[in-house]
Amino acid sequence: MPDYDVLIVGGGPVGAALALALRGRGLAVGVLEARTPRAAARRDARPIALSHGSRLILERLGTWDRLQPATAILRIHVSQRGGFGRVELGADEARLPALGYVVDYDTLAAALAGALEAEGGCRLIRATVSALDGGPEAALAHFDAGAGPEQSSARLLAVADGGALPSARMQTRDYHQTVVTTRVTSAIPHRNVAYERFTPEGPLALLPMGEGLAVVWTTTPAHAQQLCELPEAAFLERLQDAFGGRLGAFRRAGACTSFPLALRVADPIAKPRVVALGNAAQTLHPVAGQGLNLGLRDAWELAGTMQALIPGEIGAGAHLRAYGARRRVDRRGGIVFTDALVRLFSNDIAPLRIVRGLGLAALGAAPPFKDFVVRRMTFGARG
Repeated sequence: MPDYDVLIVGGGPVGAALALALRGRGLAVGVLEARTPRAAARRDARPIALSHGSRLILERLGTWDRLQPATAILRIHVSQRGGFGRVELGADEARLPALGYVVDYDTLAAALAGALEAEGGCRLIRATVSALDGGPEAALAHFDAGAGPEQSSARLLAVADGGALPSARMQTRDYHQTVVTTRVTSAIPHRNVAYERFTPEGPLALLPMGEGLAVVWTTTPAHAQQLCELPEAAFLERLQDAFGGRLGAFRRAGACTSFPLALRVADPIAKPRVVALGNAAQTLHPVAGQGLNLGLRDAWELAGTMQALIPGEIGAGAHLRAYGARRRVDRRGGIVFTDALVRLFSNDIAPLRIVRGLGLAALGAAPPFKDFVVRRMTFGARG
C-alpha cells in the first residue's frame, strides 16, 4: 500500500494549487517543499500577470481574496520600437471584468501556502528531493528532511518543481536574453493599461501595479548587467529612451533583479506513476505572461482528471494518458505562441519589421481575431 495517493514535489503556487484542488476527495496527499521558512522570508518581488482565467481558478480554490489588492489590467497596448503598427486589447471589448491582474510572486506563493496550511488535509514536508523513481504500482521519492535520507511511495508523483526532474528529460533552447524587473513611477497615471513594446533586444513590458508600474525588460545579458548597475537617474533615462513618452517622465525606480531566459519543455510529461506540471513541464519566456497561468491550468486539469477515479486508478497508465491528451493542445499552444513572439519580434530585420507592423495593424482592425487572441490568452485552448 503506497504512503500517499498523490505526493506533490514542489510547494510553490502550482504545487499548492494542486493540493488545494484535491481537498475533500478522501485522498492521502503530501507535499515535498524544499524552501525553508528562512528562505521563504527572502522576498521574491517578480511581477506576475494573472489572467482572468487564473483568477477564476483561484476563486474556486478559495484563495483569491488573499491576493488583494491585485491591480487589474483593463487594456493592453502592443507596439514595436522603430516600426509602425500597434494594437490595443480591451477588457470591455472581450466582455471580461479585466484582462489580467498584477501581483508579485511572493504574494501569490504566500496566499496559496497560507490557504494550504489553514485548510490542512495534506502533509507538508520540508525536504530536498534527490531522486524520483517511477514503477508499475507506485513511484518513490527520495529526499532528505534533515535527519538523513528517506523515501516515500505514492500512486502518483506530481512534480511541480522544475529543478526536481533530471535535465535529460528537458528540451532546452537558450534565448540568450536576460530579463530585468523593477518598479517605477510615472508622471502620467497608468489608468490600468499594460504596455508591451517590442524592441530588437526583446520585449519591454510595463504593467500597472498599485500606483506605479512593474517593469519587465528583456534584453541581452550584457545590457541587463549594465542596467542593474546604473544609478537610478541613468536607469530611468535608458527606460525613457526605450519606451518613449506615452506615460510622461519616469521618476522613482526600485531595486533591479535579473535572471536568464530559456525555453524548457518536458516531452513526454509523464512516465510510469510520475507526471510533470508547471515549470517542471514547461518553462516559457515571460512575453505575454503565459507561463504561470499555464501552470495553474495544469494543476486544475490534473485535479479534475482524478474526480471520477478510485484511488487505485490514480497514476495508472490510462490516467496519465488521459491527462496528457487533455493538456496537449493548451500546452503546445502556449509554448508555440510565446516562442514565436520571441523569434518574430526580437530582431531588427527590416522585412520582418514591416511584416510585424502589418500584422499588428491587421489584428487591430479585426475585432473577431482580437477576441480570439484575448480568449486564448485568458483561458487557454479551452477559451
